[in-house]
Amino acid sequence: MRELELTPRLRLLADWVPPHARFADVGTDHAYLPVWLRLHGRVVSAIACDLREGPLNRARETGRAYGAEDIRFRLGDGLAPVESWEADTIAIAGMGGENIAAILAKAPWTADGAHTLLLQPMTRAEVLRAFLADNGYAIRREALVEDRGILYPVMEAAGGEMHLSLGQIYGGAALLRDPLGDRYIIEKIIRLTGAAAGINRSGGGREKGDALREVITALLSMREEWRRAKSQ
Repeated sequence: MRELELTPRLRLLADWVPPHARFADVGTDHAYLPVWLRLHGRVVSAIACDLREGPLNRARETGRAYGAEDIRFRLGDGLAPVESWEADTIAIAGMGGENIAAILAKAPWTADGAHTLLLQPMTRAEVLRAFLADNGYAIRREALVEDRGILYPVMEAAGGEMHLSLGQIYGGAALLRDPLGDRYIIEKIIRLTGAAAGINRSGGGREKGDALREVITALLSMREEWRRAKSQ
């Protein structure tokens, strides 16, 4: 049987799954992550969930192909198919930060402190960080991973208290010592500067432009913090 290879993004998530976890993967698609974890004996059980039947059928095919058919495949919206006692480690990856936040909002039991959340937003990470800070979660650690030339943040969170500055919401809650942190912040500044310039050209609203410039200023300060942390 051929070896199942994970993308760098999924491999970082796999590395953060604690040994002997009861694992649930939300938005599993092909179920590569839970299948890999079962094949390597990293988890004692795994649930693979998806909103649509097509991706869930692909997930079942992956399980059959690699001999990991003991995974439980469930159709449903977000964490609706999972009972709180069935999993202690939950991965929600490969979707926008606003979608991840919406899934957690519908499952407030995930903030009880007994569940480890491994979150990987593809876009709008700032929305997810702000949601976590405002809704009883704390980011324990955060790291960046490059996958196909794009940087993605990966977060480990759990129930707790957390206060984030504007710079941390956009530039990362815990990335000051991440080797890719400077690039991540610079890319954010470039995109937001372009957006602010577009608003100025179109006359799209002074308040929105001012808000973007405030974020850019906060990110410039974050970049200086990153450089000081790197030199220590």
